[in-house]
Amino acid sequence: MPKLLIFIGLAVLILTVYTVVDCALFERKRVRGLPRWVWIFVIVLVPLIGPLLWLFVGRGRGASPVGRSFRTVAPDDDPEFLRSLNNDKDTRERLRRLEEELADLDKPEAKKDQDVPKTTDPGEGDQPGRRDV
Repeated sequence: MPKLLIFIGLAVLILTVYTVVDCALFERKRVRGLPRWVWIFVIVLVPLIGPLLWLFVGRGRGASPVGRSFRTVAPDDDPEFLRSLNNDKDTRERLRRLEEELADLDKPEAKKDQDVPKTTDPGEGDQPGRRDV
C-alpha cells in the first residue's frame, strides 16, 4: 500500500509541475476562464483538481487565425481564393482558345487513314531487310 501511495503522489507531483509550466508558457490569448496567475495558484494550491481543471477548462483549443476558421477549405469554396483569381480578358480568351483546340482534337478525321501508306510486306518498313514478326 505505501508503494501505491508513493506512486500516486509522484504522478500528482509530475502532473502539477507539467500544468504549472504549461500554464506559464501558454499563449495569453488562449487562456480561458481566469487570468494566468490565478490558474497557477489554483494548480499549486488544489493538488489534483487544480491541474485537471487547467487541462480541461483553462487551456484553450488550438490557435485559429484571426478572422478565419481553422478548418481546411477547398479552393473553390474559399471566397478569398476566388477573389484573388485574375478574371481579365486575356485569361478568358486563352481559355476559349484552349477549349477550341480540345474540341478540334475530339473531332474524327477521315483523312487520317488515307494519309498513311499501307504496306503488306513486313520487309518494307523503315529499316530495309528487317522483318518484324
